[in-house]
Amino acid sequence: MNKTELKKIFDEMDSLHVVVVGDVMLDNYWWGNVERISPEAPVPIVTIDKRESRLGGAANVALNCRALGAKVTLASVIGDDSEGATLIKLAAEAGIDTSMLMKSWRRPTTTKVRVISRNQQMLRLDDEVTDELYTEEEHPFIDMVLKYLQKIKPQVLIFEDYNKGVLKENVIRLITAHCKEIGIVTVVDPKKRNFLSYKGVTIFKPNLKEVREGLHLELSKADEQELNNAHSKLNEKLHHDVTFITLSEKGVFYNNGFSSAILPSHIRNIADVSGAGDTVVATAALIYAITKDVPLMAEISNLAGGLVCEDVGVVSIKKDKLYRESELVLCK
Repeated sequence: MNKTELKKIFDEMDSLHVVVVGDVMLDNYWWGNVERISPEAPVPIVTIDKRESRLGGAANVALNCRALGAKVTLASVIGDDSEGATLIKLAAEAGIDTSMLMKSWRRPTTTKVRVISRNQQMLRLDDEVTDELYTEEEHPFIDMVLKYLQKIKPQVLIFEDYNKGVLKENVIRLITAHCKEIGIVTVVDPKKRNFLSYKGVTIFKPNLKEVREGLHLELSKADEQELNNAHSKLNEKLHHDVTFITLSEKGVFYNNGFSSAILPSHIRNIADVSGAGDTVVATAALIYAITKDVPLMAEISNLAGGLVCEDVGVVSIKKDKLYRESELVLCK
């Protein structure tokens, strides 16, 4: 690939419209110092000196898509609470369309508090309800999303599943069918509860642990032969187009029914792997929507996932940095 071709792909990201559907979260970070152990229990005392809130879960996927230049709409169900208001405010400030964030009095906004000292996470506190949407929430949510897709016709829809209840089977089935009918690329970042519910999607992007659990396979070697076998088993059940599996420090694997490969990860100074999967799925969705080139999608997504691991906490990709890295690797 030459630099002109690569730049054209990165420029075209700005013309895409992506809808991200799934479980949103508010990631709170409390930064502080530890100077002594508590006299009440053998635990460190963290003196908090800074607090920060960031978009997490599906909202972080939306943030990554926005950071890459795409127009982004976020669809989810949040609590009618102060955390939900903060999440909407942060998303709107990032340029994300929040018109499909539906409020519910039945559940709080999923919130995670991470206590950090000297760049190490000391503790995490989770406030959430993971029950599936009630019928009174589910039907209005589906109707809202389907009407939006029919009217706007975005190029890409990403399902971001964190097992928090928004993506129940009926939601997945009806939205996927509508996307297929009107030609929208569907990309899935699945979790265990609905692992085999995403039938007929374009790209299925689990991690290795999720494949082992979802298919009840050992995958002890996780080599290309084993992963191709996993793709075949997935395809029998899902009838999807592309399997794209993240392999942590070993890189990524893809199979599009015609070719397959494991792309090794690039050497990095890893600070924190939180949110890397969000970055990978966002990058993969955009690159595939533009090029339909699965090996290229895998190469650039693999680079993107590694880059965000160099920062502490959940952060979004920097487009210019990803472009420079892609240029070095792809334009030799």
